[in-house]
Amino acid sequence: MLILRPAGERGNSDLGWLKSHFSFSFADYFDSEHIQFSSLRVLNEDRIAPATGFPAHSHSDMEIVTYIMQGAIKHRDSMGNSFVIRGGEVQRMSAGTGITHSEFNASDTEPAHFVQIWILPNQRGLEPSYEQKYFDTAHKRQRWCLIASPDGHDGSCIIHQDTLIQCSILLPGETISYSINLKRRCYIQVLRGEVQVSDQRVSVGDGLRLEGETGVTIVAHQESEILLFDLP
Repeated sequence: MLILRPAGERGNSDLGWLKSHFSFSFADYFDSEHIQFSSLRVLNEDRIAPATGFPAHSHSDMEIVTYIMQGAIKHRDSMGNSFVIRGGEVQRMSAGTGITHSEFNASDTEPAHFVQIWILPNQRGLEPSYEQKYFDTAHKRQRWCLIASPDGHDGSCIIHQDTLIQCSILLPGETISYSINLKRRCYIQVLRGEVQVSDQRVSVGDGLRLEGETGVTIVAHQESEILLFDLP
């Protein structure tokens, strides 16, 4: 079963300096039919204006993954980390018993565009931890690039949940397939471009839930970048 989550039906927020789209209930946006999907709790697309950002705020018991689309984010946290995250890089924080962090656009002139992902952890009260890794575009071209997993294989970031996060970049006419265990579910998010999944056309900003499927083949209509979540 394939269920489309159209981009235009997502929650929206416009604070001037921050423009966001919410695939699942978040902050002041609540939709009882879109609270989470398996361990995938938050999937936000954020754009931050130059020289602005999120002041220090706290999280606990959550796996937080940030995927940079454009620009750069300056990160600081209560663990002592202070880094700039740039395009192609992925940041993973395990909030565990509690962290405080801030995120600001690292540029005074260019906007920053990124995807923020929250995964529910498989246990509470973990020690907070941090990772930041770069994934070359060549490793995403017409192949699955694993960016997060429970054991860190293939150079991926480690998340404390039986969940895989993968990405791929396809040129027009290119295809990519993925096998799915019948006991698991998948979620596909189109970050840019437009693809065909079975008889379903999925455009930029759209999400697609897959349940009871043994596999999927994705065909690109345009140059496209996609995320795939393999979920328990």
